[in-house]
Amino acid sequence: MSIYAISDLHLSLGTDKPMDVFYGWNNYIERLRANWVRIVKPEDTVVLPGDFSWGLKIEETVKDFEFLESLPGKKILLKGNHDLWWNTAKKIKEFFEKNNFKTIDIVFNNCIVAENHAIAGTRGWFFDDTASKKVLLREAGRLDSSLTQAQKTQLPVLVFLHYPPVYNGSVCNEIFDVLKKHNVKKVYYGHIHGLGFNNAVKEYDGIELKLISCDQIDFTPYFIV
Repeated sequence: MSIYAISDLHLSLGTDKPMDVFYGWNNYIERLRANWVRIVKPEDTVVLPGDFSWGLKIEETVKDFEFLESLPGKKILLKGNHDLWWNTAKKIKEFFEKNNFKTIDIVFNNCIVAENHAIAGTRGWFFDDTASKKVLLREAGRLDSSLTQAQKTQLPVLVFLHYPPVYNGSVCNEIFDVLKKHNVKKVYYGHIHGLGFNNAVKEYDGIELKLISCDQIDFTPYFIV
């Protein structure tokens, strides 16, 4: 039983916003399906930290979730900046139950135990002068709560964010301080695409940072443990 991760699928099977128009994204759904089925087994877990669907309302995500449900393994989602369909945890889980999505769960103010590891994280937020301080502090609080719960399990903790905590010389101190507080040594994140990879930071102040946006890992779930 293994844990994989892949971020930013940007599915639009129920909406009209195909990613194929972007360089490198041609036939990305077929490529993603083929790579996923090739390496992920039914007993494995795949973490998806954000930007799963372009649906604006949760009802518009049904086909995207049907696609995800059809793939092998258990799936754990975190919120991304484009996941405008995201709702309360209660409503999301009711949506999963109503549509018989049995292999999908979410990390949202909590942690999830999978394959003898505790999965923790949150969306994160911007770190520039235009950032909403209120939203940023809320995200830092969610990360702190998730990590606190994860560490109580006494299992190895895997940490996921959607936004990078460090990028192109800028640091989101509110998020990074929480990571340091909990002695996190590695973070997996998404959000960055295309040539933005050139500005990605691989290590900062003792914390390793791994970019797992799907176009940066060849639309192939990334093996973690």
